Amino acid sequence: MSKFGMYAKFTAKPGERDALSAILLESAAAAEVVAECELYIINHAETEPDVLWVTEVWSSREAHAASLALDATRAAIGRAMPLIAGVESTKIQPVGGKGLTFSNGI
Repeated sequence: MSKFGMYAKFTAKPGERDALSAILLESAAAAEVVAECELYIINHAETEPDVLWVTEVWSSREAHAASLALDATRAAIGRAMPLIAGVESTKIQPVGGKGLTFSNGI
């Protein structure tokens, strides 16, 4: 089974980046107990004051999909939606590198 990842660009409504960031950081803390979530990093864009980037890696596409059905995830999404002006995402398939363990030893 292949790992699944995503880069998501969240554009917050003006002045709402920090509030949105706080909700995403709560989600990251909650993901600590979800073994299938291997990486969930929230980043502020240096040159765009309303933009956040989220980098995610999951054990599989199915694990990511299952996480979206969790009550805590759905609640966080509900709290975040009023703060979001736009979202763009790129799905990725991690193949190796520092910080992740792969079954093929990479």
